[in-house]
Amino acid sequence: MSDKKDDLSQFSMLDLFRMEADSQTQILTDGLLAFERRNDPAAVESMMRAAHSIKGAASIVGLEMIVQLAHGMEDAFIAAQAGKLKLTPNRVDALLAAVDLIVQCSRVDGGLDAWLAAHSAQVGKTMNDVQGIAFLPEPVILPPASAAPAPAAPRPDEPAAQPGSENAADPAGEQPVAGRALPPMKTAQNFDRLLALASEARINAHQLHPLIQGMQRYKRNQAALFAVLEEVMEAASRASDPALQEKALLAIQKSQPLKQFMLEHITDMENYERRLLTGSENMVDEVLSLRMRPFRDGIQHFPRMVRDLARSLGKDVVLQVEGEDTLVDRDILLRIESPLNHMLRNAVDHGMETPQERAAAGKPATGTVVLEARHRAGMLNIEISDDGRGVDPEKIRRSVIERKMATEQMVAAMSQAELMEFLFLPAFSLKGGITEISGRGVGLDIVHDTIRQQNGTVRIESELGKGFRTSITLPLTQSIVRALVVDIKGEAYAIPIVKVERIVKVAQAAVHTLENKQFFEHDGEHLGLVAAAQVLELGEMAHTEELSVVVIGASAKRYALVVDKIRGEESLAVQAIDPIFGKMRDISAAAMLDDGEPVLILDVPDLLLSVEKLLQEGGLHQLARADHAGRRRMKRILVVDDSLTVREMERKLLVGRGFDVDIAIDGIDGWNVVRSGDYDLVITDVDMPRMDGIELVNLIKKDLHLHKLPVMIVSYKDRPEDRARGLAAGADYYLTKGSFHDETLLDAVSDLIGEAYR
Repeated sequence: MSDKKDDLSQFSMLDLFRMEADSQTQILTDGLLAFERRNDPAAVESMMRAAHSIKGAASIVGLEMIVQLAHGMEDAFIAAQAGKLKLTPNRVDALLAAVDLIVQCSRVDGGLDAWLAAHSAQVGKTMNDVQGIAFLPEPVILPPASAAPAPAAPRPDEPAAQPGSENAADPAGEQPVAGRALPPMKTAQNFDRLLALASEARINAHQLHPLIQGMQRYKRNQAALFAVLEEVMEAASRASDPALQEKALLAIQKSQPLKQFMLEHITDMENYERRLLTGSENMVDEVLSLRMRPFRDGIQHFPRMVRDLARSLGKDVVLQVEGEDTLVDRDILLRIESPLNHMLRNAVDHGMETPQERAAAGKPATGTVVLEARHRAGMLNIEISDDGRGVDPEKIRRSVIERKMATEQMVAAMSQAELMEFLFLPAFSLKGGITEISGRGVGLDIVHDTIRQQNGTVRIESELGKGFRTSITLPLTQSIVRALVVDIKGEAYAIPIVKVERIVKVAQAAVHTLENKQFFEHDGEHLGLVAAAQVLELGEMAHTEELSVVVIGASAKRYALVVDKIRGEESLAVQAIDPIFGKMRDISAAAMLDDGEPVLILDVPDLLLSVEKLLQEGGLHQLARADHAGRRRMKRILVVDDSLTVREMERKLLVGRGFDVDIAIDGIDGWNVVRSGDYDLVITDVDMPRMDGIELVNLIKKDLHLHKLPVMIVSYKDRPEDRARGLAAGADYYLTKGSFHDETLLDAVSDLIGEAYR
């Protein structure tokens, strides 16, 4: 009790009143919403006690206006409990406004009289409504409004929100609500250091394991040695020499304590290792628990927001929250508040019908939005679902075509899941009118981006006329990440497991090449292969009979990342990289593996951008080759042409004759490929984007390592000056497309490099 008294003594009476006002006004808000929906007598009882507590506390600190306001609320609750007053929606509005006023007044940091004078109109209306609450008219159905309800007044001690600040309203119309931030955590400044120390303790505990394994190997070697010695000693003990017999028996006796000593000490070390591991794991868990908060702490204002927004739009909507006790990292809870707010506002504004429309559709007049949080498979799963009108896929199709994002044929072939992905694009909205709530050119992209920044994923589903569902998956904490650890060029890298779609082993025979890009087929889908070593600019990876592949990304932007080796999953304590390094491309953070080895955690969204850039630039490393024996006998030809038809025709002709053929789509691509491979011939077009064939020939013939490589030009240009230009650049053969037929091309190739096999 003395510790508690000492803790409270540092606060003034006004500070204590603010603490009590925060807790009691939340009880009033929750109780009013519950009673409005369920006519719950227990809610009235708790509200009476809350109003009475506020009245007494305000009286102690001399806040007479709050005393009168709380007294009027208490009278209203007593009348409601006695059945003399019905708490209609309009009366609930007045009582909620009184709750807001109490919160605002309690947070005035000095100069309350001046603040009350500045807000006299608001104060007067709220006081009059509460004092005359019995005379407020019955509710009427309000017409849909074009603007959101007025936001709660900012805290008097806060500066006005500036554009771009954290307190400013976001583009979708969400407004900050005073006092909803989570309470500060005393250990917040030391948390990273505490977690680092706890992680080091866990690593040190794991490092005992190889030492114990070494002792186990020593014990086995010792046992083998003692077995041999015992055989020798037993033989000596049977000898006729008494002195030798005595020495043999003495040696056998002295060996026994050595064996026992090793057994006992190995057992002691194993027990010590277990205790250290248990203690270090508990330490990490306890440090992490400092950051964990129940889900309710971040969403307390949502039921009120949904209720008020629905009334302003002439709708009747209730928010049901499930999994309020689910524990969530404090930082994640703060960062996802805005996305959840956005989704709930969209559900009310876009998805929910008016009571008349719902009745006509055979639905209850009151719409329901369910917000649920739960732990699943070591992750935090949040679902927002409503029973509204859903999204019409045909409207998405029309909008995609109108915006020229895809052709009619492409859109017609898209599944509903593919169509829903368009809702995540910037400025993609199906809202016809522009309001302060939605339809201002800001879509679900802000939700998608925010969740992605937290190493999470978001998925949406809809059924026309029945509702809309959003599923968000996030790590339980950003401090510990469950990751897949892989080897790339002999170094350890980690990929957050939530970003890994699947892990597969791909045989060399299953790899196909088209347009100089390699892919394999999995579950009916073609997945492009990219070497992780090349993306990270670590060099070229060694060829193996079987490729270890990690599939990352989603939808059209899904790639198969080839790594050297897959180690497995580990829980990593995330350590921020020193700011002196700035933002490292493709890297988000660092960590230590259980054995103390450092590991870099890959930034998957950044990595996907690097992969796309690499694909655009061309020059991908080849990940699969034919068998080495066949490769030594088969001659290789590179075909460079920007025409798909010409490329494929030439490739098929040459492959049919037995040559090994690679493809490049223009001069730049051809130059990158020819430098990375061992070719016997290059066949190139002249007119190509980025670099034409003449420039390519020039580069090849001037290169120290490639100048002896035969080059054939195949072009539609058949004028003498064109032929002369090509040969002057160094081409060994010039063939016109307009005149050659199958045997002409093959005969020309044969003239230059002979038959297909060495």
